[in-house]
Amino acid sequence: MKPRALLAWNVRRIRLKRGMSQERLARAAGIDRSYLAGLERQSKNPTIDVLDRISEALSVHPFDLFVKPSSCASILKTSPHRPKRPHLPRKKR
Repeated sequence: MKPRALLAWNVRRIRLKRGMSQERLARAAGIDRSYLAGLERQSKNPTIDVLDRISEALSVHPFDLFVKPSSCASILKTSPHRPKRPHLPRKKR
């Protein structure tokens, strides 16, 4: 797994384990929620200072953000995706 993917996976995994929303973690780390979302999607490349603030907000060592998942770990277990809402037909006017 590449470092950016490891970081994204671990931030999301730890955040969900702590029961934190992206909004709450972003506020605690002093970053924008959309930036955090981009980091979790692997489209943002954070600085060391940002990593330090995120790890502090999550109460983990910065090293923990780059730990490789065990072979039995599954991203699906920590998937933040909510089930999609059922499609409701539009009301006729």
